[in-house]
Amino acid sequence: MRPRLQHPIQGGHKFARPMEDAVFFQSGSKLLDLALGGGWAENRVINIVGDKSTGKTLLCIEAAANFAILHPRGEIKYRETENAFLKQYAAGMGLPLQRVDFGKRRLRTVEDLFDDLSLVIKRARRPTLYILDSLDALSDRDELLSELGQGKYGTKKAKNMSELFRRIEMNDLVTLVIVSQVRDNIGATFMMRKTTRSGGRALDFYASQVLFLAQLGQIRKTHKGIERVVGVNIRAKVDKNKVGLPFREAEFSIIFGYGIEDLEACCEWLKTAKALRTAGVPSDYKGYLREMAKEENGAYRNVARKIHSAIEQRWYEVEDSFLPKRKKYD
Repeated sequence: MRPRLQHPIQGGHKFARPMEDAVFFQSGSKLLDLALGGGWAENRVINIVGDKSTGKTLLCIEAAANFAILHPRGEIKYRETENAFLKQYAAGMGLPLQRVDFGKRRLRTVEDLFDDLSLVIKRARRPTLYILDSLDALSDRDELLSELGQGKYGTKKAKNMSELFRRIEMNDLVTLVIVSQVRDNIGATFMMRKTTRSGGRALDFYASQVLFLAQLGQIRKTHKGIERVVGVNIRAKVDKNKVGLPFREAEFSIIFGYGIEDLEACCEWLKTAKALRTAGVPSDYKGYLREMAKEENGAYRNVARKIHSAIEQRWYEVEDSFLPKRKKYD
């Protein structure tokens, strides 16, 4: 029996709750888990899209760390195509490097991705997380074999991506996460999204969860007169969701060297929803959380459980209030 992410809230409107036939693993942010419908969906295709410095790789690292916790015997395949992955930094963020397979060679084309992913799926005997970071760094063989300046960029990349998804036979053991960079959508008219990503529209059709990340601002601190940027504020919008309600959003901070500031984001949302007291947290929650972080791990985990329980309860109450109470067909 494969483990499921448990939720203490039972009953209520079924569309506001996690799907019973879906299996989820955590993202590292409780607020983002709720926006996604329960977390990252296993055995599905997931697309994380964003501009530079929006935490795309960080979300992959935290997803892999949580996947490793949920599946102690599971496998993690991380395919880094940009030659910019810092293993020591990822290890410091909690990624168990000894369990990660980075591949024997760097993928360069969509054809390489097809060959590698096909082999992983064929050999999968345990829950497997396959991460491609990122799709934009992949070319196609026509471009790779052409002379510089011949204008063959992406001539077959979109078609090959479409063919890849048609030919790949995803099974119930492999979860595919693809990272994409946003690009200007040239020719976008009124009501059209002004950004897009490379690789055509196939990924849009086959992905069960599509998450767009945007940077809201930087977090700065001053020490002895010297100011430094220590993190960024992020808005994550679920642009497509086949395992939950779409267009939900989550805002959280990413602290360099630490990761997602989960509890502060939860408290900020609870404050907006006028439910901070239900978590037993004072209005000065930032100072309270800093003090609790100094306590023993057990006490801090207990506070985290209360906050997560409170935000989950209020989140579902809000979702229930927006859903129709009548049935169209008896």
